[in-house]
Amino acid sequence: MAGIVTNGSVPKHASLSTLQSLNGLFAIYKKEGPTSADVLNSLKEALLKEAGVKNPNPRKRKKQALKIGHGGTLDSAASGVLVVGIGNGTKMLSTMLAGSKKYRAVGELGKATDTLDATGSVVHQEKYDHITQELLQEKLKIFTGDIMQVPPLYSALKKDGKRLSVLLKQGHEVEAKPARPVTVHNISLLDFQPPGFTLDIESGGGFYVRSLVDDLGKALASCAHVKELVRTKQGQFTLDLCLREEQWTLHHLLQSLQPCPGSGVNGETVNPAAPVPGLGVEAGLGVEAGPDQRGDL
Repeated sequence: MAGIVTNGSVPKHASLSTLQSLNGLFAIYKKEGPTSADVLNSLKEALLKEAGVKNPNPRKRKKQALKIGHGGTLDSAASGVLVVGIGNGTKMLSTMLAGSKKYRAVGELGKATDTLDATGSVVHQEKYDHITQELLQEKLKIFTGDIMQVPPLYSALKKDGKRLSVLLKQGHEVEAKPARPVTVHNISLLDFQPPGFTLDIESGGGFYVRSLVDDLGKALASCAHVKELVRTKQGQFTLDLCLREEQWTLHHLLQSLQPCPGSGVNGETVNPAAPVPGLGVEAGLGVEAGPDQRGDL
């Protein structure tokens, strides 16, 4: 992937006008802790501040200074690849939601939690000393291919317009969503040191790693929950292509942007060698649109 080189600072007015004219996809690294929405708002605030916008309100819905969105929620406790659409790139995010994703999950046998991960309270314990590496690998086959999966109660799914996780925290009773079809392309066991184990998973959209690990624990005549979760790939975006927080600048965004097919700045066809308006001759987009745009926990 080609990059851009710029030797000077970007004028503030040029930064905002250029930001508003961009159309495409890029990826940022979501760290463990904040929600995906919080991370997106922090990104938006950083870009608008750099562009000279005073007191930007990234949560503002109407008359937004910058059109931006993400393509697939990561749990607060999870980290990794979060694909972002800017401008008309937001229209491509539905493809990311439905597309292929890869995860590295660390599970713990013998304990089940109410959230199905380490952020919750332990609600059940079982013995796990009968579980061998061979048994675990054999049971993983059950969860490969087209399967039915019940989403976690603590999730971004909504009831009457409110997230199930929020309703539960408010003390409301919430019924589990019905099982739905999901696709698991591949699961491999990377490490097995009881009670811990590590999985590498490639799945389609709507798939929950927490549900998989919970169901796997039950299939093993025990129980389990997710201790750590990292999304390592979403569509063509991998961890090494993600912009870290210190890289949330217009310069780095221009280097990473995958333009919408056939369009770029102002919706026009991108010439990688051409300068970006307002940035001078040193700064061109210098990127190519990936052939495969895709991309829940």
